[in-house]
Amino acid sequence: MFNGIKGVLYRELNVYRKRARKLILASSLSPLLYLIAFGWGFGDRVVAGGLPYITFLIPGLITMSSLNQSYGISQEINIARFYFHLYDEYLIAPVGPMEIVLGEIFYGMFKGLLSTILIFIYALIFSVDLIISPLFFLSILIHTFLFSSLGTTIAMVIKDHGSQATVNTFVITPMIFLCGTFFPVDRLPYVFKLLVYALPLTYSTKVIRASLTGGEVSIFFLALMVAYASVFFYTAYLAVRRVEA
Repeated sequence: MFNGIKGVLYRELNVYRKRARKLILASSLSPLLYLIAFGWGFGDRVVAGGLPYITFLIPGLITMSSLNQSYGISQEINIARFYFHLYDEYLIAPVGPMEIVLGEIFYGMFKGLLSTILIFIYALIFSVDLIISPLFFLSILIHTFLFSSLGTTIAMVIKDHGSQATVNTFVITPMIFLCGTFFPVDRLPYVFKLLVYALPLTYSTKVIRASLTGGEVSIFFLALMVAYASVFFYTAYLAVRRVEA
């Protein structure tokens, strides 16, 4: 089993290595622009969630950037499926659905964790003090696993690139902007609160922000993250198995 996982992961990392410079530069630009626009723009004059806004913003950017990178494997899987027929090769090779899913998820986690390191570098540059605790490492691992699993599920379910763009437009983008990344969700109208508390990013953002700023980490929210991750992992496995069948 481990040989199959290593094979899938090796293929993905080898492709990533060949264009790593461009990908890292692209993934680092958007968070930097948000920090410049909002961090310097608001500075310490604005307080959000009981924190200076830039301190509030950094954990949100960590969840946003790692989500984008972890979930972003869905587009790469689509290209590999539709243009390079990669999964036809997997069918020939002795690689099972579980190995494919874990290999893709670990690759998504790698990309998400790499983007997290970039945000920490920005935090140093902007002189933002963060608390690195074991709970943070646990929560960021669950977070990247969760959205890598979701990205794998979506990639294996959709039929074309247009459907991928639709999911991004109506699910991923609203989730990024409404789930506490840039402002506390408590300020949303009641109807929107019902929506955002049904989305996993809300809990990831709350847990990761609390773990980095010395707040109280909700074990219930952490458990919900694990539940979402388990569901998405199972759906990814079912989707890959269906394609192989």
